[in-house]
Amino acid sequence: MTLLNTKIEERIATVTINRPPANALSSSVLKELSAVLDDLEHEEEVRVIVINGEGRFFSAGADIKEFTTVSTGEEFSKLSTYGQELFERIENFSKPIIASIHGAALGGGLELAMGCHFRIVSENAKLGLPELQLGLIPGFAGTARLPKYVGVAKAAEMLWTSEPITGAEAVKVGLANHAFPEESLLEETYKIARKIALKSPVSIRATIELLNITKTEQYRAAVNKEAELFGSVFTSEDGQEGIKAFIDKRQPQFSGK
Repeated sequence: MTLLNTKIEERIATVTINRPPANALSSSVLKELSAVLDDLEHEEEVRVIVINGEGRFFSAGADIKEFTTVSTGEEFSKLSTYGQELFERIENFSKPIIASIHGAALGGGLELAMGCHFRIVSENAKLGLPELQLGLIPGFAGTARLPKYVGVAKAAEMLWTSEPITGAEAVKVGLANHAFPEESLLEETYKIARKIALKSPVSIRATIELLNITKTEQYRAAVNKEAELFGSVFTSEDGQEGIKAFIDKRQPQFSGK
């Protein structure tokens, strides 16, 4: 089964995540996305890429059931690093990548969206990083990117409460550029993408490089530390309890170990 559908029209490639019911970002989805980027990078007809989700959600997060197949913290850290590197590639991609978000972008889904150059959302979409609800932490550079957009205090609140914000609020706090009614979201996204597609690919590439030049060694250190802690938190008693509780559909009982 193809996990991503790609269509090209008017120099815009639309990449749609198609993994019902929640478009969870399994390692298979991430690998397929990497392969799609390989193809689109050298496709001269494509000037802009839009990533969206099929069905009810953009992406409701990572594949928690897949986590139960990971046996060591080191393996978990490798999974984190793979996602980080893929989303870093998206952020530095030579063509603009826009996330068009409806329904929900949670956990890994929001981390994917934050890796895109910017985000356009439906007004009632839910955006958040609820990993702490499972006794885990974000692992795809979420802890490094979220404060960059919303500030440290708002990022702390979102992480610690696990409460998502709406698309309308995401615009107010700087996480998204525009919010539209869900029924017009994709067309409004295409209106913006068409304007970008008219620009010179040479100048677009140059501005992508310049916009990303502000990254610091501190950012790199934060991302590397996140991958390390992603593994150690996963192997903690609380991490294992959180995953088991999610699978069992019950409230986790955290011991602090």
